[in-house]
Amino acid sequence: MLNFNYSIPTKIFFGKDQIQELGKEIKKYGSKVLIAYGGGSIKKIGVYDKVVSILNEENIPFWELSGIEPNPRIESVREGIRICRENDIDFILPVGGGSTIDCAKVIAAGFFYEGDPWDLVIRKAKIDKVLPIASVLTLSATGSEMDAGAVITNQETKQKLGIGHPDMAPKFSILDPTYTFSVPASQTAAGTADIISHILESYFSNNRGAFVQDKIAEGLLKTCIKYGPIAISEPENYEARANLMWASSLAINGLIRYGKEAIWSVHPMQHELGAYYDITHGVGLAILTPFWMRHVLDDSTVSKFVEYGKNVWDIEDDKYDYDIANEAIDKTQEFFKSLGIPETLGELGIGEENLEEMAKAVTDYNGGTVGSYKPLRYEDVLEVYKKAL
Repeated sequence: MLNFNYSIPTKIFFGKDQIQELGKEIKKYGSKVLIAYGGGSIKKIGVYDKVVSILNEENIPFWELSGIEPNPRIESVREGIRICRENDIDFILPVGGGSTIDCAKVIAAGFFYEGDPWDLVIRKAKIDKVLPIASVLTLSATGSEMDAGAVITNQETKQKLGIGHPDMAPKFSILDPTYTFSVPASQTAAGTADIISHILESYFSNNRGAFVQDKIAEGLLKTCIKYGPIAISEPENYEARANLMWASSLAINGLIRYGKEAIWSVHPMQHELGAYYDITHGVGLAILTPFWMRHVLDDSTVSKFVEYGKNVWDIEDDKYDYDIANEAIDKTQEFFKSLGIPETLGELGIGEENLEEMAKAVTDYNGGTVGSYKPLRYEDVLEVYKKAL
């Protein structure tokens, strides 16, 4: 296990009716609020009315940024910054899923930067200061409610890139599982796949001795495997929604990554898919993950796949290592399929037309290789893409 510094600064209010804490908590950090949200589902489920009612009761003035995209775009970031500057807003409250929270984070970072906020995303400029943000979560998926990262898309340049800064972590997040009852089956499936991918990106590392982290990771994976299907078949099952919501936060808040060198592999490849085809993030991850697994499986990695197969999928250990490893990969793919997610990119109408450009972009941006578990070169990434067709 490597040395590490432990810090997860976001305060969590978890459970039914925790929205009651919203006004009191906001006043600790700001006095004028930007409410950020997506297509309006928060109005259908009543969360919007609750937030507005609380702000009015607390005499907190607010403005709104609506229409944030599922793959949040830099244009929405620019518009949010404009609203904040024109009205001297000092606190941002995204209400929704990870895309809304990600957009809010980059608005908060871009507020203090005089140039175009895309400069921050491509690391042309550094983040020096960030407006405080919080979140009211309505979708279990990205874990953005409890981490310091964000992903933003620029359709003009066909780029979907991650950005992070410690101060981008929400000051607090309200996690009420009942707010996810109305999430459709397709989004629940994609969200479950997203959580699983976050866990796997840290779980598959070359570090030895991080036993605690790996056991937590395996428990989170088994949680998703158990409760993902239940949440789909019983949308208002509180136990299922609550466990998925908490797994979403713990999967990416740093807990299972501390003490490990875990540079992600599948996410950068999916980001290129998202930039070119604007597909649902979790769907792309679910499709690519088994093909990545098969590509990196060899004598140097098989023992980790055996561990994964035995501890997560309960595969008996009376088989050859490669048989256990391949069965674990098959079970991973079968699980995603059971959630209703396509197995291949071809099912989404994606062909070979952009694969070379995508493989080149992802490897060039990451310095020639992708990931640390088994670094992938251009040829490797291209092969994974092609096999996933």
